[in-house]
Amino acid sequence: MTTILQRTYPQGVPSWVDTDQQDPQAAQEFYGGVFGWTFTTVSPPGGPVYAIAAVDGHDVAGIGQALNAPSAWNTYIAVDDATATAAQLSAAGGQITEDPGQVGPFGRAVSLRDPSGVPFRLWQAGTHPGAQLVNDPGSWNFSDLHTDEPGSIAFYADVFGWAVQDLGFGTLIRRPGYGDHLEATVDPTIRERHAEVGAPPEFLDAIARVAPLEPRLAPHWHVSFSVADRDATAERVERLGGEVLATDENQWTRTALVRDPQGAVFTASQFTPPA
Repeated sequence: MTTILQRTYPQGVPSWVDTDQQDPQAAQEFYGGVFGWTFTTVSPPGGPVYAIAAVDGHDVAGIGQALNAPSAWNTYIAVDDATATAAQLSAAGGQITEDPGQVGPFGRAVSLRDPSGVPFRLWQAGTHPGAQLVNDPGSWNFSDLHTDEPGSIAFYADVFGWAVQDLGFGTLIRRPGYGDHLEATVDPTIRERHAEVGAPPEFLDAIARVAPLEPRLAPHWHVSFSVADRDATAERVERLGGEVLATDENQWTRTALVRDPQGAVFTASQFTPPA
């Protein structure tokens, strides 16, 4: 019998993403068509709809029902104690915006805004530790903090133990020791694979990135998903009612910035490492 290892997330590592949508069923149809997701509704009858999306049976993201809020993608950061960490973040200048408490057996969530007004969420895992497939086509790839105040990252770094490093082609957020955790749990060949593509050693502990803020946008956490073919994904997006806002290419990726039919923005990213 094959043993399936469960991916876990240490304190301070982004662990889950979901989107709040005015019409969750329509969102399922769009994202199912774009990424091949299948869905399991986990919310109780009569309450706001929440469904977990999967690729090949592995949880990758969530789609929930927006209540008087615009559609958007959310990033959750894993914590050991959501109450204690939210108190630390509040004392450091953050603002708790919603504290729904325990979410059934799945875990505990807290929503906050950082001192720049950027929304993010904490996740204290119960039976649901977070995304179980990442970096494969159709799954979550990365979350980036888009800001025009790079110093604001200190708010997170002080509480979560993040290391911030300018690599010359972007500012990387690292959680020291995370690569060791992955190697010891679900990814024993991570070092070999990084060496094969010539990834900088800092990428081993990479958990996020700081990106320049786009004109006329407020600072925000932005979500990227891996795809096998950027252009084919962009075609599906437009055929299903979404909009491709921009495309870009560099030595590592080919990307498309996408707005879904209800207004949530994300990036589809095809990994294209140097030969």
